[in-house]
Amino acid sequence: MLHEFLAERAEGDLVPWPVQAEAMRHFRLSCGEAEGGILEAGFLPTRYRRNRRMISVAQQLTLFRSQVAVVGCGGLGGYVLEELARLGVGRLVAIDPDTFEEHNLNRQLLASQATLGRNKSAAAAERIAQVNPAVTVRAIQAPFTREVATELLEGVDVVADGLDRIDTRLELAAACGVLGIPLVHGAIAGWFGYVTTVFPGEDTLQRLYSRRPTTKGIEADLGNPSFTPAVVASLEVAEIVKIRLGIGTLLRGRVLCVNLLDMDMECVALAEATTST
Repeated sequence: MLHEFLAERAEGDLVPWPVQAEAMRHFRLSCGEAEGGILEAGFLPTRYRRNRRMISVAQQLTLFRSQVAVVGCGGLGGYVLEELARLGVGRLVAIDPDTFEEHNLNRQLLASQATLGRNKSAAAAERIAQVNPAVTVRAIQAPFTREVATELLEGVDVVADGLDRIDTRLELAAACGVLGIPLVHGAIAGWFGYVTTVFPGEDTLQRLYSRRPTTKGIEADLGNPSFTPAVVASLEVAEIVKIRLGIGTLLRGRVLCVNLLDMDMECVALAEATTST
């Protein structure tokens, strides 16, 4: 019945928001249920029209059925969550115990005067509900630890690293390895950043950070402007999309080193890579 309803009202294979809203009322569907039904019927919500040259309807459905966890919802994580929601990844898990502070305002997408003092994961859920109400967000206001990894990452297809502590990053990588979940890692400091992708059984982060035993990276000294997290988070999201759609070449065994001061990006084989972040 939904297919016939959509076929009568769609603009070609595109379903505008008023039609989707009407379908939600008529069939008593949630926004997510309606979007899933639209994609399963071979139509495309008009909000994704600019995706279609690179992402087919079938691939859009794959993204909608995906679940991605973002561990850390600050500088990197806020942008990752926003971009995943706009792309149409249907289920997100936002994990962060912290609240927004005034010094976050210079770079964190989810930070505003209105969210100061509020939990970052809860603010992420509210933001995404405004950006794309078809996306379901599970906001977890707790720190990530290996002891609770199974509970936090249950059903997750990919994990995005938005952390700023090396010890917690290594715990996350170890947990993803045990649970069989690919991890996309990003790190930022000042003008510089790193991105790499780790599949289960690979010890990329352990090798990458073998020379950095301390808990904090050098971002504690260099700080971060507004543009570095936006760039590195976007690269993380590109890796996540490629993992879920099975396309392109991933950063496995390689580290993409981003130098925005000199506008230079270099992909370095792990055996040659060192870290200062």
